[in-house]
Amino acid sequence: MRILLVEDEENIQDVIKLNLEMEEYEVVAADNGKDALKYAKEQHFDLLILDVMLPEVDGFQICEQVRLTNREVPIMFLTAKDTAQDRISGLKKGADDYLTKPFNLEELLLRVNNLIKRTSKSPENTPEEYEFGNNWVNFATYEAKGNPGHFTLTKKEAMLLKLLVDRRGEVVSRQQILQSVWGYDVYPSTRTIDNFILSFRKYFEADPKNPEYFLSVRGVGYKFIDE
Repeated sequence: MRILLVEDEENIQDVIKLNLEMEEYEVVAADNGKDALKYAKEQHFDLLILDVMLPEVDGFQICEQVRLTNREVPIMFLTAKDTAQDRISGLKKGADDYLTKPFNLEELLLRVNNLIKRTSKSPENTPEEYEFGNNWVNFATYEAKGNPGHFTLTKKEAMLLKLLVDRRGEVVSRQQILQSVWGYDVYPSTRTIDNFILSFRKYFEADPKNPEYFLSVRGVGYKFIDE
């Protein structure tokens, strides 16, 4: 699980990051709002922990910006702004939790764990072999059957196809694709991901220009439908 921690006080950031990593979370830290927005846009996270008073862009603005394109990722404010009105403002802007400083570290870790457990979804257990329409794929051997007859998928094609099938009926964001298929050592362009979807349509759609299985969701990602 990946957490974006946005905190401009170095000693607090170091303590929180260390303890989250001891709980086996992967933590990306930022000390200003501008970098935080960049990371949130480019990468997939399972939780955002935001201070409110930050350089460049404050935490409330970060929350608002993230919520324009992502309604699912849990967001927690961790801040010294402790009035009732501050809490109300944070929750109104889309936060899931609001913890004030000074805080109890054990309580923070419990809240983090509860937020991630509550919002994480376990993918369906797709069998090794999967059929849809007149198509067939074996995710272990990469063998497939579709418009070209029998053929072999590349490893990346098989990984992406399995991700979409596991999440069938759901929109899978480009960030999720990057994390699950490419990891973060390589950053393929949007065009690269688009080309994989175009290949799937050629392989498996009766009419690639009017797909029924592999759908694009503008500005977000892709969705696999099998009804």
